Amino acid sequence: MNPITQLIDSLNAENLWDSTIMLNRNDFLTKRGTVDTNLYWVIKGSFRIFVIEAHEEHTIRFGYKNNLIAALDSFLNEKPTDFYIQALKKATVKVLDKTKFMDFIASSSENTKTWQLILQQFVLQQMERERDILTQSPVERYNRVLKRSAQLFQEVPNKYIASYLRMTPETFSRIKKS
Repeated sequence: MNPITQLIDSLNAENLWDSTIMLNRNDFLTKRGTVDTNLYWVIKGSFRIFVIEAHEEHTIRFGYKNNLIAALDSFLNEKPTDFYIQALKKATVKVLDKTKFMDFIASSSENTKTWQLILQQFVLQQMERERDILTQSPVERYNRVLKRSAQLFQEVPNKYIASYLRMTPETFSRIKKS
């Protein structure tokens, strides 16, 4: 079983969610400079996680139905985040406070193992992405993401996928057409 599905099933069974939030398209779940120690489970909709540097947005991750998302820097260190999390379409998320979540994780070795597997998968995905950005051509990056996550192309506008792949929207459009 997928460790995220296993974790969500356990959280649902324990009824641990604090609340549910509904967001409209372009609403922010989190903004840079805020402390956000919540974990979010996407029930409906899609999100982009991005940074702004020198007035330019850089998309670093997406979240859509059945994904966990968080301002991970703030979640882990309880300091203001550098990230924005924005709804790309009307969305619904369940919210879980870090303290309650960490108590749940510590409550059994199975929960701890599941959380470790999720974090390991996340780190490996990030390492793969960084390697691709540094060593792969735009076409190779596009093909890798298309193969790994076809759902992304149905959920997310092209300009954000282009940003994620570190290419201009024009280059993305040319590659997509070829």
